[in-house]
Amino acid sequence: MTEIASPATDATSGVLRSALGWSFLNNMLGRLGSALVGILLARILAPADYGVYAVCLVVLAALLSLNELGVSLAVVRWPGDVQRIAPTVMTLALTSSSVLYVVCFALAPTVADALHAPQATNILRLLATAVLIDAVTAVPVGLMTRDFLQRRRLVIDSVALVTVSSVSIALAVQGYGPWSLAWGNLMGNLVSAVLITAWAPLRIRPGFDRAVARDLLSFGLPLAGASVLAFAMLNIDYVVVGAVLGPVALGFYLLAFNLSSWPVNLVSAPVRRVAVPAFARLRDTGQESGLAFVRASVLLLAATIPAVLLLALLAHPLVQFVYGGKWLPAADVLPLLAALALARVLSELTYDFLVAHARSRSNLVVQAVWVSVLGPAIWVGAHLGGLRGVAVAHVSVALLVAVPTSVWALRRAGVRLAPALGPVGRLCLATSAAALTVLLVTRELPGALPQLLVSGIAGSLVYAAVAFPVRRVLTDLRPAPDRFGTGAGPSAHVQTLLSP
Repeated sequence: MTEIASPATDATSGVLRSALGWSFLNNMLGRLGSALVGILLARILAPADYGVYAVCLVVLAALLSLNELGVSLAVVRWPGDVQRIAPTVMTLALTSSSVLYVVCFALAPTVADALHAPQATNILRLLATAVLIDAVTAVPVGLMTRDFLQRRRLVIDSVALVTVSSVSIALAVQGYGPWSLAWGNLMGNLVSAVLITAWAPLRIRPGFDRAVARDLLSFGLPLAGASVLAFAMLNIDYVVVGAVLGPVALGFYLLAFNLSSWPVNLVSAPVRRVAVPAFARLRDTGQESGLAFVRASVLLLAATIPAVLLLALLAHPLVQFVYGGKWLPAADVLPLLAALALARVLSELTYDFLVAHARSRSNLVVQAVWVSVLGPAIWVGAHLGGLRGVAVAHVSVALLVAVPTSVWALRRAGVRLAPALGPVGRLCLATSAAALTVLLVTRELPGALPQLLVSGIAGSLVYAAVAFPVRRVLTDLRPAPDRFGTGAGPSAHVQTLLSP
């Protein structure tokens, strides 16, 4: 029987398709621009400058993970009239972020000294104002995400990128060191906040409803705890490297980690902008969101693996050609951190799926187990093996602890992962063939640029050829249409949004 989608289904599918398309375009342009600017700044600034800035970013990330107590995501997934909860969300966000800013301002000298970067004190105080800006935009951003307004986000993020780039480069050329990065970041946040507030679909003022606040905190506090733990998972290595190995080593590590994040940022980030509302709508309409998760996971892996593979195998020529010889110590840890990107892609999608299904406590458990093992492992790795020891610890804990714990949480949420085994096996075969090709071609080529171009193209073509049958396997995973022909059984939405 041919599936005939209802008008509502067609409309929703069209919105999701458009939002995902604009999100990918936004992310691609943003990441490309950020990468080019980052290369230029790395040529101007010293590794120690990046190390000082990284200390500030670690603290800022911790504050942002707490600043609105996890309640802003309720705006995205709320099934009813969002105007009922939005004023209370805004009040909670503004209150908590103000408290956090005051605490950060007071403790900035102590934190900077603990991370062996006392010169970061005032930079940290400047960057911390981003917490207040983020609180002001928490509800407008949630409303835009809820309504899939990714085209507006493209414009906003592009203007913010131009602002960050121009301010940072201008100040770096004038010799302002890490201050150039801080001022660029702050000015970009301010411009973005103005545009987000102006283009939000609703104008929300602060308000307070005690019953709503109680429900929001019940949902948000476990999520905020999970966010803090997720922050710790991604930033505890910066803290350990800064405290044990010093700011120069932290500068090398920051560059390597940022490079390893390219696949995550290019592939996973745009999907995350629509994942929570998409999974929530599937759940609210009684459709099988677990199947959507399986298909999305395989597709994200298929798109991420070739980038991870090339980063790992071509780390030294990449760093040498793009950033210069002074950054080569970063290439020693890049292959291991690139492998970590695969675990990050899957963990982020799992996080969003559990949020959409209101399983905040499961998210909390996953992040708590991950961080509780990761912290001691990284500390031991730093003392025994320096930067490489930190990277080995990060990857080992992700594969041996985080992935099994995530599988447990997904099974509790009713997700069947068995259908993914066949496609994942095929992707492993494609990865092996591509890796062999890259290694063989690289051995025959002198010079960084030929190795990057020829090996990269050859490996990508081999991977695509071997992995292509995954498309057919994923198509076979689509459920049969329901007997009424309306697409209410698993999902015209999913087929449109997540089709290979």
